[in-house]
Amino acid sequence: MDAPKICATLTGTTVEEMLADASLATVAGADMVEARLDMLYMEETPVSSDSNNDDQNPRFRHSETVLTPRDNPDINIDEALSLLEAGIELPVVLTCRPLRQGGYFPGTEEERCAILRKAIESGVSWVDLETDIEPNLRSDLVKLAGKKTSIIASAHFDRPPDDSREVIEKVRDMAEHGDLVKACYATSGKRSALKLFEAAWELKGEDFSYTIMGLGEAGDWTRIHAPAIGISMVYTTSEVGPKLTSSGRINTVELTGAWEMLGYS
Repeated sequence: MDAPKICATLTGTTVEEMLADASLATVAGADMVEARLDMLYMEETPVSSDSNNDDQNPRFRHSETVLTPRDNPDINIDEALSLLEAGIELPVVLTCRPLRQGGYFPGTEEERCAILRKAIESGVSWVDLETDIEPNLRSDLVKLAGKKTSIIASAHFDRPPDDSREVIEKVRDMAEHGDLVKACYATSGKRSALKLFEAAWELKGEDFSYTIMGLGEAGDWTRIHAPAIGISMVYTTSEVGPKLTSSGRINTVELTGAWEMLGYS
């Protein structure tokens, strides 16, 4: 069976951090990387994971970070795009996710679409265009992309699917809006993850490319078994640690190892 493409979503809230992570993704065996431009409007703020326990020995305390909006961000998108293009060897997906779809871009939709326009004009390999963008705005971006920039038609839901049929119908409806359909749902365990698995299995063999994934407990099922259920692209990360499993995400190296162990590659 053909192995799906591996797309490593770059970590970091600065171009420099993204470039460093792109190098890790290349070494890990990713086929492409996703640069989240909306992340540039955030910063990582350290927090103590056990701040309420004042009696604990400080040597055993460990810091975590949370994403917070930058104060008065002045992001030079043209410079960022130029640096990303020059510093990444792999094909790149450029994404600028809005708040309504679980992203971080703080501006207006017109401002966000202007950034997506610049992303396409930079000659990037792929651009992520949500299917709920106002039709005229999205049509203009699609025309601008033409044949030189491939389009991921995406939709993100902050709830589990009602059933597999909902996912199947949604993905089929989205198929005409891009070169690859991306449907992402929240998952809360085996039951909701199984609905995504069943949907991907039923869509296997249809004449369009798709990726279906979960965020949350058991959300990594469709990523791990992607080669068997017809998924064309799997999103990964260079992050490690126990929180990955509960978030539904998966490390690039761990994914390729799982595929080898399961006989998928």
